[in-house]
Amino acid sequence: MPSMQLSTSLIGLALAVLILYLVRRDHLYLMHGLLWSVVAAGAAILGAWPGLIDAIATRLGFAYPPALLLLLACAVLLLKALHSDMLHTRLERDVRRLNQRLALLELELQERKHGMDRNGP
Repeated sequence: MPSMQLSTSLIGLALAVLILYLVRRDHLYLMHGLLWSVVAAGAAILGAWPGLIDAIATRLGFAYPPALLLLLACAVLLLKALHSDMLHTRLERDVRRLNQRLALLELELQERKHGMDRNGP
């Protein structure tokens, strides 16, 4: 196995081990870990069989096989960015709603406190 294949396969396997470690330690959400596990598996597979991307690219009509790999990498990164933005938007919405609920509860607490002060002990 040429050194390039070996190093690419080892990088994919190391990435997979790192992802499992991060998920296990609860530093990475499980669903995000699944996506990165697929990426790591893809890197390991393409590292072990570099001719695979050439065969797939040829079947799909790509004149330059590495262009398919770059296109796939860009698509994965674009989808990951979109997913992150969706999660960020949901978190912002939830925080805004929680702030509104907290403000309403504080107002209600103040009104009850003032009502008790007027009625006396």
